[in-house]
Amino acid sequence: MLWARRVEVARSLREAHANPDYLPGVALPEALGATASLEEAVTGATLVVLAVPSHGFRQVVADLAPFIGGDVPVVSLSKGLEQGTNARMTQIVEQELSPRVTGVLSGPNLARDIAAGHPAATVVAMTDPATARAVQDLLHTDRFRIYTNPDVVGCEVAGASKNVLALAAGMSVGLGLGDSSLAALVTRGLAEMGRLVVALGGDPMTVASLAGVGDLVVTCTSPLSRNRSVGVALGSGRGIDAVVSEMRMVAEGVKSARPLVELAQAYGVEMPIGEQVAAVVEGRCTAQWSMSLLMTRSAKAEFAGFGRDDGSPAPGTTGRQPPPVVPRGGPLTQERAPG
Repeated sequence: MLWARRVEVARSLREAHANPDYLPGVALPEALGATASLEEAVTGATLVVLAVPSHGFRQVVADLAPFIGGDVPVVSLSKGLEQGTNARMTQIVEQELSPRVTGVLSGPNLARDIAAGHPAATVVAMTDPATARAVQDLLHTDRFRIYTNPDVVGCEVAGASKNVLALAAGMSVGLGLGDSSLAALVTRGLAEMGRLVVALGGDPMTVASLAGVGDLVVTCTSPLSRNRSVGVALGSGRGIDAVVSEMRMVAEGVKSARPLVELAQAYGVEMPIGEQVAAVVEGRCTAQWSMSLLMTRSAKAEFAGFGRDDGSPAPGTTGRQPPPVVPRGGPLTQERAPG
């Protein structure tokens, strides 16, 4: 059963098997049920998957609390951070519905590509490995390959970071800076993502995974990416209010830029690209000026922030030792896929 906030959207999903506002031209399965009632949507459910924007996530979780069973796992599809608290979505679930097995589904998955049945892959990261495997078995198809990864923290931080970095990538495109500039920006953005993942206790291998570099690449390069599209408009000289007012869907990077920067600052992590994106979306800087500021920063070693004083990774280590914020569910292992 699919829940939609608006009655008319739920009716279109249920009766016309279509969502013209958000997926125009895509025929949805006839067996798909839909409702505007949270109680109807989750009553009796054995798994709840939340695809709710970060700015409305806590309220929806609180609203469904009376109707969801205590042993029902919750998986988030949201790739953002909560404004004001800088909390990840699974942290919100644990706060509002604790105790609860929580997780995140994250990867290079553009909605239109998935709806069209194009081959794709993603990661389900959960606090309980057995539940992760159950979700994997439930969602895995011959067109949608599911991997498991116990690093909930790393997958969520990567997901929130890549949306902010995609805004920067779009700005580069909108400014007409060329492919070399875009490649440099994406690569240095990946370094920022990696530093923050490690600082928060995530597995550095997650940065090289589908939830990390995979999602970053597609969000920074695809015209279907909302965050990239907003960045292109900003780079072309348009104001953030005008751009956002024309959108039906949320560009999470706009809402998450400030929380991401604040989270990084709290852990002593440098995110210069993230900081410039926040300045642009807050109207404190133009896209052109932000790119100039990034290019005139002092020269550094490529791996600065990851290891030794010269910036090179220390032999046999992952660099910075993380604080005691680690994902639950046992030791970190490689992503697992059936077959």
